[in-house]
Amino acid sequence: MKVKRILTLAALMCASALAQHSALAEQLDIKRTNLQRHDLSAPGREVVQVLVEFAPGVEFPRHSHPGEEIVYVVEGALEYRLDGKPPVTLKAGDVLFIPAGGIHAVKNIGTGGAAELATYIVEKQKPLLVVAD
Repeated sequence: MKVKRILTLAALMCASALAQHSALAEQLDIKRTNLQRHDLSAPGREVVQVLVEFAPGVEFPRHSHPGEEIVYVVEGALEYRLDGKPPVTLKAGDVLFIPAGGIHAVKNIGTGGAAELATYIVEKQKPLLVVAD
């Protein structure tokens, strides 16, 4: 019975974190489509894959993830700013690796829509996204 309560609480925490993340994205005119989520063979890790679409000029503020993020730009031009590194601009077909816990921001710098396929390899039961100060 205790295990069931713990698992239920963990599921609610994850759902709450995803809802907060989606609410922030919606306010910023960003559409997130969750494509898949699976446990990995590494204990305590999971993979989450999301299509993120940005309206022109939209910026997602500084944030981090509890694991690595692998970015593939599907369309448009996106500028990524990782703390401690110079900004990098990626266009359709370009990729980027963001280390675990790396604080970063992303902005659509093109005149049309932009989109990325974000693949996260993260710790389970932690919020997928933490907004930085």
